[in-house]
Amino acid sequence: MSKIKLSENFIKNTVKLALNEDLYPSGDITSSLIKKKKIVNAKLLSNQNGLVGGLRFAKYAFTLIDSKIKFKIKKKDGSFIKKNSLIATIRGNAQSILIAERVALNFLSHISGIATKTNELVKLAGNKCKICCTRKTIPNLRVIQKYAVSLGGGTNHRFNLSDEYLIKDNHIASSEFRELISLAIKNKKGKKITVEVDNLKQLKKIIGLKFDTVLFDNMNISNLKKGVKLAKKYYETEASGNINIKNVKSVAASGVDRISIGAITHSVKAIDLKLEFN
Repeated sequence: MSKIKLSENFIKNTVKLALNEDLYPSGDITSSLIKKKKIVNAKLLSNQNGLVGGLRFAKYAFTLIDSKIKFKIKKKDGSFIKKNSLIATIRGNAQSILIAERVALNFLSHISGIATKTNELVKLAGNKCKICCTRKTIPNLRVIQKYAVSLGGGTNHRFNLSDEYLIKDNHIASSEFRELISLAIKNKKGKKITVEVDNLKQLKKIIGLKFDTVLFDNMNISNLKKGVKLAKKYYETEASGNINIKNVKSVAASGVDRISIGAITHSVKAIDLKLEFN
């Protein structure tokens, strides 16, 4: 998998785009009503329990608006926060802080939400099974969302279509199953090959071919256990499809090596955070 690079330049440029989106074309016309020289202190607080993430994004939201703002981080990315936890303190020009507030909170609440949900699933799955994200991410936010998954103790699946071969049902529908796998093996050049199966009949047709991972898609627990038993001698095993808080523990108990869950990036609820002036 391509290594995610969450560099300072990347963070800064991402935050710049978000600020431009919020301020084009006339700036913050409401905050412009505030006295320009008014200096205030503010606290960044949590309204609920969870994991916090995205503090460097939040810091840049403020300092790119006004380099004189003092943003002091009180909690590290990936650390647990309780309701009313102090996450950071901010001191500076009131107008500047108000301009940056929403962009900062948007990054923080989204990243923290993904990290929190991922961590919940990781704990339920146990130490022997990895929780993985997928490519079901918000366009242009994949790096950020996969970073959030790693904060929560999850594992990043392939980053994009170039990272590995993943032969799925729609590929199979348009070509012959074993032929596709054979072509991938022939052209792999160091890339991993994952093959998705929907039933045990499909699995039995391909066992013994030299690929890396079997992905069991939307299988019930009984068939999943049978599939893992058949495949584990040859391949890494993975389960996906409608896996959530309610059933992740039983899916992990089937013996699969990893579980991929698109919902941890595409539909996670944000963590509730607030900025409070002293």
